[in-house]
Amino acid sequence: MAEIDSQLPDPGAQPGAGFGYAQQFPRVLRRFALFAVAFSIVSITTGIFVNYSYGLLAMGPAAIWLWPVAAVGQLLVVLVLAELAGHVPLAGANYQWAARLVSSKFGYLVGALGVLYSAVGLPGIMLVGLAPLTATVLGLDAEDGRLLVFIAVLALVVAYLVNIIRVQLAARVNNVAVFAEIIGTVLLSLVVFFAWVRGGSSAPDGGHGVGFLFTVVTDQPLFAAIVGASLVGVFTLVGFEAAADLAEEAVDARRTVPRAMILSVVVSSVLGMLALVGFTLAIPDLALVSDSPVPLAVIAQYWLGDAATGLFLIIVIFSMFALAVVGAAANSRLLFAMARDNLLPFSAALRTVNPRTGTPVPALLTSLGVCLVLLAYGSIDGDAFAVLIGATALVPYLVYLLTLGGYLARRRTLVAAGGGGFTLGVWAMPIAVLALLWLLAVVASLTLPEAFRSADYVVLGALALTGIWYVAVLRRRFADGTAGIGSSTSSTSTTPSTAQEA
Repeated sequence: MAEIDSQLPDPGAQPGAGFGYAQQFPRVLRRFALFAVAFSIVSITTGIFVNYSYGLLAMGPAAIWLWPVAAVGQLLVVLVLAELAGHVPLAGANYQWAARLVSSKFGYLVGALGVLYSAVGLPGIMLVGLAPLTATVLGLDAEDGRLLVFIAVLALVVAYLVNIIRVQLAARVNNVAVFAEIIGTVLLSLVVFFAWVRGGSSAPDGGHGVGFLFTVVTDQPLFAAIVGASLVGVFTLVGFEAAADLAEEAVDARRTVPRAMILSVVVSSVLGMLALVGFTLAIPDLALVSDSPVPLAVIAQYWLGDAATGLFLIIVIFSMFALAVVGAAANSRLLFAMARDNLLPFSAALRTVNPRTGTPVPALLTSLGVCLVLLAYGSIDGDAFAVLIGATALVPYLVYLLTLGGYLARRRTLVAAGGGGFTLGVWAMPIAVLALLWLLAVVASLTLPEAFRSADYVVLGALALTGIWYVAVLRRRFADGTAGIGSSTSSTSTTPSTAQEA
C-alpha cells in the first residue's frame, strides 16, 4: 500500500514536478484553448455527419432520442475523469491515472489501448471522411483510391507539422474550429429547419410535423435497433480527455483542465441535440435521405442548394482537420508519457522535447509514421481497414472502463492525498457506479453483436502484441526498476515553464 500511495500526488507540489518529473513543456494553454482541444476532438460536426446514417438506418427519425442517453452516460464518465484530471494533471492522461491508481503494469495496458485507438482513428477519419469530401468539394473523382490516399496523407502530414511548429499554433487552429463547428452544424441545422418551416409542404413526402421525430422505422428487433441508433452518440461523444493529455502545457492545470473536459461534453451534447432535431425535422424524403451515405448533405442540398451545401462541406472538412490536429497532439503526448517511464521501444528518444518549439518532436514523428503505415495498409485492403476503424469504437470505452475500475478501487486514497482542483464530494461513488454501469452496457453493445466480432478480434490481437512486448522486454525493465512511474528513467531534463496565453 505504501508503494501505491507514493504514486499519488504531493498536495503541495506543482503539476508535473510534483510527480517526480521535470517540467519539460511550456505552460501556454489557458481555459478557452483547453476547451477548444476537447470540443474539437469530440467534434459533433464530424461525428454527426459521419454517423447520422447509422441512426436513420437502424431506427428512423426516432434515433435522435438515443443521443441524450449517450450524452448523460458520457457526462457521468467525464465527471469522474475530470476529478482524476484535477488530481493527476499529467500528459498521457488515462495511462497516468491508471498507473497511479493501480500499478504501472495496469497503466501500460491502458496506455497500449490508447495507442491503438489513436493509431487507427486518425488515418481512418482522414481516408474515409476528409479525403472523399475534399475531392467532392474540389470537383475531383471521389472514387479514385490513389487520390484519396494522397489527400489523407497530406492532411495528416500538415496536422502533425502544425503540432511540431508549436502547440500554440495547434491551439489557434482549434480555437477557430470551435466557431466553425457551431456555424457548420448548429447554425446550418437551424437554417434548414426554418427553410422546412417555410416550405415543408412542398417536400416530396408532403410535409410532416413534430411527431415525425418519434417515428420508428426498422426491420430489426427493437433492442437491436436501439443499439444501432445509439451509435450516433456513442461514436461521437468520446475523446474529451484530450485536454488532460495536454495538462502539462496548461496554465493552472488542476482547475482549467477538468472544467474544459466537462464543458466540452455539456456543450457538445446540447448543440449536437439541437443539430439533430433541426436536420431531422428538415428531412424532405425519408427514403431518399436514408439511402444516402451522407444524409446531412442531401438535406442541406435540397433546402439550400449547391452553394450553401458546398460551404457546409468545407466546414465539415475543416472540423475533421482540426480533429486531426488535436488528435496528433494527444497521441504524441501519450507516447511521450509512456516513453518517459521507459515502457516503449526507443523510449530515450521518444521522451525528448525540443527546447526551441516546446514540442515532443520524436513522439510526433513516430505517431505520424504509425498513422501513415496503417493508412497504407488501409489503402491496400479497405475491408480490413474498415474492421480496424470498427475496433476504435470499442477501444476508448475499454480505456474508460479500466480507468474507472481503478478509480472505484482507489478514490479514497486519491482524495486523501489532496491537491485536486475538482472534486465530486459525496456524489463521487453514486456517479462512478452509474458511469460504470453505462460503460458496461456500451462495451457489451460493441462486442456481443455478430457485426462487431471482427473488430473484437482486432482488439484481442492488439492486446496479444502488447503481451508479447511485455514478456519479451518490459517485464525485465519492471523487475530491475528501469520502467514504470517512479523508475530511474522517469526524471528528464528541464525546459523552463512559461505562462503565455494561447
